[in-house]
Amino acid sequence: MISGPSGAGKSTIVNALRERIEGLVYSISHTSRNPRGTEKDGIEYHFINTKTFRKMIEKGAFVEWARVYHDYYGTSFSGIDKQIGTGLDILLDLDVQGAKNIKKHFNDSVLIYVLPPSLEILEKRLKMRGTDDENTVNTRMKQASDGIRNCVWHDYIIINNDLEKAIGETQTIFISERCRTSRRMPSVKKYFETLFS
Repeated sequence: MISGPSGAGKSTIVNALRERIEGLVYSISHTSRNPRGTEKDGIEYHFINTKTFRKMIEKGAFVEWARVYHDYYGTSFSGIDKQIGTGLDILLDLDVQGAKNIKKHFNDSVLIYVLPPSLEILEKRLKMRGTDDENTVNTRMKQASDGIRNCVWHDYIIINNDLEKAIGETQTIFISERCRTSRRMPSVKKYFETLFS
C-alpha cells in the first residue's frame, strides 16, 4: 500500500510502478468524488455517487473506507478477493486511515509512505496541479501536517525529492519483498523437492 499526503507524488509513482513491474495488479478503489482532469471510471477509481457509496457501507462491502475532504473512498472486499486469487502482487493507493484498516485484515501487507521534501514544496505542488481551489489546498495542507506524523508506523518511507529516484526506491521495495524467504519457499521446495521431502 502506498500512502502519503495529497500532492506528494503517490499517483505518479503508482502509475510508473504499474508500467515497470510485471506481476502487479492495481486495486481500483471506489470514490464518491467527481473525476479530475482526464480520470476515467474503472481506471483510476470506480466513481459512484454518495448515496450508492453509503449503501455499500451499510452492506459491509468495504474492507476499508474513509471520508476524506468531504468525499468517500473505499476498497471493496470483492475487488481485493478477486485480485488475491490471481497470485499477483496487489498495489493500493490509500490514505493512512485506509492503510490501517487494510493492515488489520491483511497483516502481511507492506505499507509505504511517500513524503514530499517539505511542506512548502507540497503546497507549491498542490497549487501547480490546478485541480483544487484555494480553500481545498488549505484543507489539504492542514490535513497533510497531521497525516505526515503517520509515516512512523509504515514499513518504508520514500522522500519524493527526485521523482525518478523515488520511483526506483519504491520499485526496489517490491523486488525485495518478492525475495523474502516466506514468499520464495514454495518455489524452493518445488525446485529442490528431494531436499525438503
